[in-house]
Amino acid sequence: MNDIHQLTGAYALDAVDDIERARFEQHLAECEDCRTEVASLREAAGLLSETTLATPPPALRDSVLAGISQVRPLPPVVERTPVVQRRWFPFLVAAAVVAILGVGAAFWQPWTASQDGSLTAAERVLNAPDAHSVAVDLGKTGKATVTLSESVGKAVITTEDMAPAPEGKVFELWLQSPEGDMVPAGLMPPGEDNQMVLEGDAASATAVGLTVEPEGGSDEPTLPPVALFDFSQAT
Repeated sequence: MNDIHQLTGAYALDAVDDIERARFEQHLAECEDCRTEVASLREAAGLLSETTLATPPPALRDSVLAGISQVRPLPPVVERTPVVQRRWFPFLVAAAVVAILGVGAAFWQPWTASQDGSLTAAERVLNAPDAHSVAVDLGKTGKATVTLSESVGKAVITTEDMAPAPEGKVFELWLQSPEGDMVPAGLMPPGEDNQMVLEGDAASATAVGLTVEPEGGSDEPTLPPVALFDFSQAT
């Protein structure tokens, strides 16, 4: 036994072997607390040894059994949830649900916001059954594809590796009417790879033009188009 102090009870009842007795008696000579505890335990053991067992009278057994038969058994003790805890539990569940919904909304709203804007309109055009496209290679300026859906009434331009417009200039888009007029359809956003829904009703447009205009755009083209997406050549 590692803790020799724990031998006090066994030593007081003479329940140790010779080796343990020798070790403990050596310790006992130096430990006043253990000497006091051993003395107390021996005194208690002495009192127990003086107790005389008495045989209960037969009538006691009959009296106890009769009393038991008249006592109603108690139901098992079931630990009850405190009233305060039970009252709070629905609110805690509701709070957890609100927190989960709040987290979900934080992730959902940015996605739905983009679906409510140009991306939804672009998908409607690109996925329309009557969608047809015209691609133009702009050389060092990049590549652009315009997709038109007459049923949706919109056109979408998709650019790849698009070079920026000259300093102080912007790329402007135009819808060409059947009469050959160029109607402003928005400014291209900066960036190499973009997808943009053109402004205006494109259902009757015969082509889309791309021109370089002064910063802020123009009401009508100031230069010939750098690209013309002719829908008669659409696939």
